[in-house]
Amino acid sequence: MPDYIGADMGSTDIGPYYLGKGEIDGHRQIVFRDLEMVLLAGRRLDVPVLVGTAGSAGGKPHVDKTLDVLFEIAQKHRLSFRLAIIHAEVDKSYLTAKLAEGRVSPCGPVPALTQGSIDKATRLVGQMGVEPFVAALEGGADVVVAGRACDAAIFSAVPIMRGYDIGLAMHMAKIIECSSLCAEPGGRDAIMAFLSKDHFILESMNPERHSTPASVAAHSLYEQPRADGFSEPGGKVDISEVRYESEGNHRTKVSGSKWIPSLPYSIKIEGVEHVGYRYISMGAMRCPIAVREIRTILMRVQEIVDELLEGSVDPADYHLQFRPYGIHGAMGDGEVACDPRPIEIMVMTDVVASSPQIAQSVCSVARYNLLHYFYDGILATGGNLAMPFAPSDIFAGDVFEFTVYHLVEVDDPLELFKIDFVNVEEGVRCGETT
Repeated sequence: MPDYIGADMGSTDIGPYYLGKGEIDGHRQIVFRDLEMVLLAGRRLDVPVLVGTAGSAGGKPHVDKTLDVLFEIAQKHRLSFRLAIIHAEVDKSYLTAKLAEGRVSPCGPVPALTQGSIDKATRLVGQMGVEPFVAALEGGADVVVAGRACDAAIFSAVPIMRGYDIGLAMHMAKIIECSSLCAEPGGRDAIMAFLSKDHFILESMNPERHSTPASVAAHSLYEQPRADGFSEPGGKVDISEVRYESEGNHRTKVSGSKWIPSLPYSIKIEGVEHVGYRYISMGAMRCPIAVREIRTILMRVQEIVDELLEGSVDPADYHLQFRPYGIHGAMGDGEVACDPRPIEIMVMTDVVASSPQIAQSVCSVARYNLLHYFYDGILATGGNLAMPFAPSDIFAGDVFEFTVYHLVEVDDPLELFKIDFVNVEEGVRCGETT
């Protein structure tokens, strides 16, 4: 029987939109289904359930929407438990003070933080480590719903609280946060981890997926810039001397992970800024001449659009780009492959503007001129795009960008993360304390 159940509910992989908009990535019905499964299992087994980065991005609206679903499930099944809610949204004044103290640094290759970026931020969240989860569990929580959290913190909190080796617990947690993606073939089925004094063993709960030394070692490098370890709040996990050993055809044993503490203790702050509204249009091109000359064609069409809009739309109010998928669509100028030209490509017209109306106008002008651009060698007089949808110009909503992605030095790992406790009896909230 497991000692706890963990669920990572969000990520920055989905981009900045959900953090800025305050929405959940996914339909409420799907959230209800998944949360119901883990909550009922936790109550049936009488083990803690830990949910991190609630509601996809971990801000206040995301946590609130997750709690709405959780309380509905509790009421439906008349569940009783002690709930801990860990808040992760950061006040701008806090970050301003830290910036003035010189205790803010970039997290990776991003510009230094400015006061302007703080002022313009739509929402700020701190990415908590293990300590808030431990505090919640020590406060008697049966269920923990946390805002933005490090993936590994969700799954390492219980073993670290119980005195297990931090390096092993963190390494184990970093792998199992992606469930059975570390197996062959990879998938999203639940995974069981067995942690001992000097090793841990991984086993997918799907008998068709096998945790092998190769698949587990490969997933240890998942999302990491270095092969010898990864950083978490408070330190680094050194995996340079880790051993991956087969335990039959279905399980893998891992040993040798080491924890290296680091000071000062830092928390990553994530923040987004609203930068406009997006319209897109898509069309396939199959003419071999157009495919061969696509860069020149797109550059010329962009010039035509700019010329046509001059005097009626301020160039500062829109950004137009073309994404030719099939040639440089994903990598852009960073493409290194020298494969033969494809038979066809898909060109996405992507416009971000200061208003939906401007975005739609620019997109329609760009799409029309790309459709009818008379390039050298053309054998017809127009109709260069095969558009799969009508209407051809599609509103893609608000656009946000990450403008705060920085580390903040803290005096206490808990100082950013307020914890509220709620008692639920037979599905009814009976009291709340901080």
